[in-house]
Amino acid sequence: MLYSKEHEWVKVDGDLATVGITDYAQSSLGDIVYVELPRKGAELEQFKSIGVVESVKAVSDLFTPVGGEVTEINDAIEGDPAVVNRDPYGAGWLYKVKLGDHSQTGELLNADQYQQVVSES
Repeated sequence: MLYSKEHEWVKVDGDLATVGITDYAQSSLGDIVYVELPRKGAELEQFKSIGVVESVKAVSDLFTPVGGEVTEINDAIEGDPAVVNRDPYGAGWLYKVKLGDHSQTGELLNADQYQQVVSES
């Protein structure tokens, strides 16, 4: 698993990347009440804002850690956005992207590097 400084995670499997927000992000936000995601088929550009996460505490921009075409959206989040709080690395994933360029993953952080970012927050 790889991470962005904006607290998103990415799990790459071949040309497909699954994206979500980290446990640190969901914990900092508190109870999530709404998630605005990109539409299926949208072309995303790495590190650009592509939606929002709304919680009882705040509204935060959602940035995509990888670019490519959105192939799937986690529809379960629409009816139950709190699944992101309960299981951010499993059932609370946000969307899947067909990677346009694998080299972009080199700009992401490994677990140790991400922990350093969190400890400095």
